[in-house]
Amino acid sequence: MAFKRSSVRFRLAPPNSLLAMFGVAALALAACQSASDEPPPPQQPALAAAAAPAPAVPNSAVLDQAVAVVPPGKGVPARYAAFSGIWAGQLNGMYDGKLAVLTVSPGGQVTASYAWGDLADNKPGVADGSGRIAGNTLKLGRLPNGADITATMLSEGTLSVTYALAGQTYTGSFARVGQ
Repeated sequence: MAFKRSSVRFRLAPPNSLLAMFGVAALALAACQSASDEPPPPQQPALAAAAAPAPAVPNSAVLDQAVAVVPPGKGVPARYAAFSGIWAGQLNGMYDGKLAVLTVSPGGQVTASYAWGDLADNKPGVADGSGRIAGNTLKLGRLPNGADITATMLSEGTLSVTYALAGQTYTGSFARVGQ
């Protein structure tokens, strides 16, 4: 009796030759394992979902993925440098907001990006702007969407934010969530 697997032929020994039979069986097993016609099983992803950011809650404040905070230089006073980073909170206890203070100069000038979720009649959006820090308050110039924003440092890591738009004023506490 002969078996064919790929181009290798095996002939079984007579039944009284146990040692020869075990040797042939071992060779046949090795040939089957190394010359399999079946493709290897697909690799399972190793928890790739854990590395991906969690999906945003619908209608929440979302900053552009390209937003990058530039750490303040050595010449920036600590009271100004404290504003640098990404801050998040809620206005009036229900409207998501995120403030990214992107750059801070030694004179207190800043560039920033502000994202809002559903805010009264406004759909979620983001606007870039610039402003200045005076004392413990950062005031941004009017944003392209018409909003005025001030952020007062209450303590290290906490801002009191005021957002004024179309005659309405919203306030809330924001915490640092990133650098």
